[in-house]
Amino acid sequence: MTALETLRSTAPVRVTATPPQVDAVAAERAAGTLLRALGLDTRAEGLRRTPARMVAAYTDLFSAPAFNLTTFPNEENYDELVLARDIPLRSVCEHHLLPFIGVAHVGYLPGERILGLSKLARVVVHFASRPQVQERLTKQIAGWLDANLDPKGVGVVIQAQHTCMTLRGVQATGSTTVTSALLGALREDARSRQEFLALTRDGREGAK
Repeated sequence: MTALETLRSTAPVRVTATPPQVDAVAAERAAGTLLRALGLDTRAEGLRRTPARMVAAYTDLFSAPAFNLTTFPNEENYDELVLARDIPLRSVCEHHLLPFIGVAHVGYLPGERILGLSKLARVVVHFASRPQVQERLTKQIAGWLDANLDPKGVGVVIQAQHTCMTLRGVQATGSTTVTSALLGALREDARSRQEFLALTRDGREGAK
C-alpha cells in the first residue's frame, strides 16, 4: 500500500521518531577535549559538568518524537487555503552547530483529505530536529506534505534568526532570513500564490 493509499484509509500514518545514535560516554569525552583545546579549564566548578550538559543539549536538539499523521475525509469539499501561522521553530545550523530560531507558516489547499492541524507543527519539528540549513528545511517540509497528503497545493514560509550571523562573524543583530517553498496551485496559480504570501506576510508583520 502506498503512502497516499494509506492516507485514504482510516488508519493514520505513523511517523517514526528520529533519535540520534548517541554514544554518550564518547561524546562527553570529546566535548571535554574540545573545551580544553579552546583553553577552558574543565576542572573549574562551573565547567565540571559542562561536557555532559553539552551532550544532553545536543541530543535533545537532534531528537524528534514520533507522531501519527492523522487525516480526515474532506467531506465538505473544502477548497480554500488551510494555514497554520507562527509555528515555533528551532534548529541547528549544520555549518557551525549554532541554533537558529523563528517561526514557520505552513499551508495547503486540500484535496480528498484534510490534515489534523497540530500535525503541521509536528512535521516542522520532525525536520527541524537535526543539523540543517534553512533552505533545505523549507523544501523538506513542503515536499513531505505534498508527497504524503496529495493536496492541490502546499506553501511553506520560514522566518528565522541565525545565531551564526548574530553572535559571530558579521554580528548582524536583529537580522532575519526568510525562505519559501511553493508547490502545486500555490506556485502555479497567481491568485492562490498571492493569497498565501499575503497571509504569511501578515503573520510576519504581527511577529515584529
